Amino acid sequence: MEPVCCFDAREYTGVPDNRPCPRALDVPQVIRELDALYEQGRESEAERFLEEKREKAAQAGDWRGELSMLSELMGQYRRSKNEEKGLMAVEDGLRLIREHNMGQTLSGATVMLNAATTMKCFGQAEASIPMFSHVCRVYAQNLDPMDYRFAGLYNNMALSCADAGHYEEAERYYKLAMEIMAHLPAGENEIAVTLCNMAELYDRQDHEDRRIGQCMERAWDCLNTPGLPRDGYHAFSISKCAPSFDYFGYFLWAKELKERAEKIYAGT
Repeated sequence: MEPVCCFDAREYTGVPDNRPCPRALDVPQVIRELDALYEQGRESEAERFLEEKREKAAQAGDWRGELSMLSELMGQYRRSKNEEKGLMAVEDGLRLIREHNMGQTLSGATVMLNAATTMKCFGQAEASIPMFSHVCRVYAQNLDPMDYRFAGLYNNMALSCADAGHYEEAERYYKLAMEIMAHLPAGENEIAVTLCNMAELYDRQDHEDRRIGQCMERAWDCLNTPGLPRDGYHAFSISKCAPSFDYFGYFLWAKELKERAEKIYAGT
């Protein structure tokens, strides 16, 4: 498969477009409504909702609102495993970033992080790594090293490195991500997901690696941390961890976690 983007950092420089957009979309309100849909497990409705809002922003000439919706859609298409729409959203988002010189801004870099993650999800891990590296440089110039946004960057960069066969780099980024997650509220959810990813990383190299079991046991402990809110995000984290528990033979733990997630989504 040809990569959707052959990344060249020189295309993402220039003075950012700071002109106000007319009839701007109320992005915070849209995100609140979107979160409510996800909280109730209504993902198919969330996809239609985002597509409608993206179209509304585009028709109004609100490129910032459209870019925000494209970024959310990248995540949604990863959830729904819609490769065609996901990679189209990447292309459209990167085009807007280039047109408005947003490549060196935090907001632009965050969309690029989402784009690189989407490329990795749909089989373009190697092509995504230069884009992750660009985002890392922009973040380093603008954020505290312990800022929560680095956790997502390192975690997703590690996934691409793992898929591309760069195992030592992947492990290093996973560990950097967990250092930051440990300081976040309810960070145990994300640490559990990262530990499952690390277990899979070790499994790729040696099925008998003792660190696999250590990672899975730590992930279980994280998901059962006393006081950890059992909310929609917890259920979503479980959905990302449960396949690993099944794969490595922790069938009873996987069953218990799936039942917990179902109860959360059902509101019981």
